[in-house]
Amino acid sequence: MSTPPPLASGPEGPYHLRPLLDTVLDALHTGGRARGGPLPAGGPGAVTAAVRDAVGDVLPDQGDPDALRTLVHVFAEGAADPAHPLCAAHLHCPPLAVAAAADLAASALNPSLDSWDQAPAASALEALVTRALAHEAGHTDSVVTSGGTESNQLALLLAREALGGTVRLVHGAGAHHSLPRAAWLLGLPDPVEIPAPTGTLDPAALDDALTRLPGPHLVAATAGTTDAGLIDPLPEIAARCAAHGARLHVDAAYGGPLLFSDLHRPGLTGLEAAHTITLDLHKLGWQPVPAGLLTVRDAQDLTVLRHRADYLNADDDTEAGFPDLLGRSLRTTRRPDVLKLAVTLRTLGRAGLGALVDRVCAHAQEFARLVQDDPRLELHDRPVISTVLFRPAHATDTDVAALRRHLLTTGRAVLGRARADGRLWLKATLLNPTARPEDLAGLLTLVHQAHAEGPR
Repeated sequence: MSTPPPLASGPEGPYHLRPLLDTVLDALHTGGRARGGPLPAGGPGAVTAAVRDAVGDVLPDQGDPDALRTLVHVFAEGAADPAHPLCAAHLHCPPLAVAAAADLAASALNPSLDSWDQAPAASALEALVTRALAHEAGHTDSVVTSGGTESNQLALLLAREALGGTVRLVHGAGAHHSLPRAAWLLGLPDPVEIPAPTGTLDPAALDDALTRLPGPHLVAATAGTTDAGLIDPLPEIAARCAAHGARLHVDAAYGGPLLFSDLHRPGLTGLEAAHTITLDLHKLGWQPVPAGLLTVRDAQDLTVLRHRADYLNADDDTEAGFPDLLGRSLRTTRRPDVLKLAVTLRTLGRAGLGALVDRVCAHAQEFARLVQDDPRLELHDRPVISTVLFRPAHATDTDVAALRRHLLTTGRAVLGRARADGRLWLKATLLNPTARPEDLAGLLTLVHQAHAEGPR
């Protein structure tokens, strides 16, 4: 019988991993160098062909000892690199090296947070970190999620259990698409969308809707819209909700980490009034995906998640002091995503994280200034967080869409797109704290070049 392949944990695990890590790091380097820019050139067809050629037979009769090097190389060569200064399309952050290193330990030890006997230290660490981050937002507790979408779904579930199945979601036009989708998944009444001509939820229009519509209501405000990074007027919205007895959820998946910055924290005034808050540290928190949380003002709200499976949380085990982890998520198997969060928080501290937030927000202000000072470009508005919308002056929406696709297929730059004021805009989401002023100027140079070249 052949010798089994080595395992990642156990007494010999670190020794087995070390040469494999050398292989991975070398392949990441060679693959990134072969890519040469923020995105592989050639578009979807070229990338798909390269991956297909590298993989060959997905499940061959006999294994290939060089598969790790081969596949990591093609994976890196065909990646969109969020650490490249010209990769600025989405809320897709470059992860901190220390967070990625911590994630390796989580993968090697492979704890599963559905019972204490699979994750003793991980369960204790998660309890500490989730409460600390909840307190940062003015709440009492939080649970770990896979990101903003799951957090928003869970927020609607808690609202349904608190207010009943007739609770109606009321949200602004700029709210994340996962909110109305969650209402559909949970069988709730059709959501009501409040027009947001300025990009944020209008308290007066909200007040009118809450007056007209039969309750109960769940109002969803946003602290950092996906398209433009705008923050709804949270104190005014909270006051309207209190006046009408409506429950309030704030989706702060993007803007939540402003809490770490002394400079930008005031922009989230009123956040603590929400019943639930979505946070997502794989956006403005520089964590590998996933790194989401849902915080609750009242920890009792989480009791509806309690669930019994005798092999995981038998009553007598719980009574004997073993933590019941099933009530901390709708998922059963859960990886210890809290480790990378804890390592990052302890390594950088509030000051270090706040400094990163300040840097990317400053980059956005500088980028907006460069756009505003260039007569060939049009700026939509000054940024609130780190998102800038702009477009070539006098361009049509068709021109803007074609320009962006041209940059993508040539692999020169990665910009997003957003609609605002009835027009299509290029979107730069600046999350790279290591970007330099010349990188920002270089991005605009590429936009001018692509616009001059025209559609391809």
